[in-house]
Amino acid sequence: MEVPEAGVVFWILSVVIIVSGMLVVSLKNIFHCALALVVCLFAVAGIYLLLEAEFLAAAQVLIYVGAVAILIIFAVMLTSDLAGGKITQTNENATIAFVACVMFAAGAMFLIKKTRVWDISPSGLSFDNVSAIGKYLMTEFMLPFEVVSVLLLAALIGAVVLARKERS
Repeated sequence: MEVPEAGVVFWILSVVIIVSGMLVVSLKNIFHCALALVVCLFAVAGIYLLLEAEFLAAAQVLIYVGAVAILIIFAVMLTSDLAGGKITQTNENATIAFVACVMFAAGAMFLIKKTRVWDISPSGLSFDNVSAIGKYLMTEFMLPFEVVSVLLLAALIGAVVLARKERS
C-alpha cells in the first residue's frame, strides 16, 4: 500500500478542520458541538504531526482533546437542561457577519500573496525539542507550571462540589 503524499494529507486535515469548525458553531445540539470540537482538535494534532512537532501533537491530544474537550462534554452532560434541548439560534446580523467574513478572507488572501517566501532550512531543527521543553519546564518555568497545576486541581475540585447533588 502506498503512503499518501504529505500535501494530500495536509489538505484532507485542513478540510476536516474547516468542516468541524463550522459544525462547532452551527449545530443546534450542544453535545454534538462538543464532539465536533474534539474532531477539530484531533485534526490540528495531525497538522502538528505533519510539521514533525510530535511533542505539540501529543500535548494537543492530551491537554485539549483529553482534558478540555472531555471536561466540556462532562459539563454538558451534567447540566441536563442543555444536554437534551436544542439551542435556539436567532441572528439578526447575518448579513453584517457575512460581509465581515468576506472582508477578513480577502485581507488574509492579500497578506498571504504579499508575504515573501520564508527561508526554510531543509535540515530541520538542530536540537531535541522535547528535552529542551522539559528543561525549561523544570528550571525557568517551574513556578508557573506548578501554579497552573494547582489552579487546575482547584477548578476540578470546585466542579465536583458544584456538580454533586445534595444528599437528603
